[in-house]
Amino acid sequence: MAIKTAPEPLLASFSWQTRLLAGVRRYLPAILILPSGLILWELGVRLFNIQGFLLPAPSLIGQTFADNWASLLDRGWYTFQEAALGYFIGCGLGILFGLVVSRFGTVSAALMPIAIAINAVPIIALSPLVRVWFGIGQPSKIVIVAILCFFPCLISAVRGLSAASPAALELMRSYATPEIETFVKLRLPSALPFIFNGLKVCTSLSMIGAVVSEFYGGLMNKSLGTFIANEASQVRFRSSWSGIIVACAAGIAFYLLVSLVERLLIPWHVSVRSQSK
Repeated sequence: MAIKTAPEPLLASFSWQTRLLAGVRRYLPAILILPSGLILWELGVRLFNIQGFLLPAPSLIGQTFADNWASLLDRGWYTFQEAALGYFIGCGLGILFGLVVSRFGTVSAALMPIAIAINAVPIIALSPLVRVWFGIGQPSKIVIVAILCFFPCLISAVRGLSAASPAALELMRSYATPEIETFVKLRLPSALPFIFNGLKVCTSLSMIGAVVSEFYGGLMNKSLGTFIANEASQVRFRSSWSGIIVACAAGIAFYLLVSLVERLLIPWHVSVRSQSK
């Protein structure tokens, strides 16, 4: 007796609904945290009568942002350019240097502890010196961001390229597979999840580096960091917080963009598959 199955359109609809419900269950708690936090913030300011120069209410910050959104977005775009350029330069050089270092085990073993130690140094403290070397404009901020992004990507690339399965490497050698083919088909796919972890970490580092380096000197009429610092120094905290909102939004958007690229390039990896369930 033949077994009856559901029509294909019905099965497709059921699969789509299942994925939608799974996505809602996964992301709804995170989505609810933001409005819940803003509500508690607003109630706390009003109930405890906290003065605006200490902590303004979110409603007042939102009103200030609405009144100055065009100028804030222009400043945010200017600072984001610094972050993005420094990000691509630093991450690109870090990954390329990682490819070279990982090729030589002795060099990797010697340099990795130094790279990890340097990565722990507060690079942002170099901002005053870099400003003297490269000027008050965008180049000095790009250099700071590039240095911040270089070492995380270097470490991630080296660790990823060293993470290939020894058994798989031995199998490739037993078939006399050329080194370049081994790299493309085995080492690089094994390294991509590590590399993308470094790239995602650097999205936030790039915005932090760009904004904070502008605290030490930037164009007053263009950069977001100088706007935040200047408004805070004049006790205009609503304006300062509105600038922080723009910086946060840019950092989150940058992170989501890199995460999307990761999902497109390595859909086979367990971390991406688990997010799709």
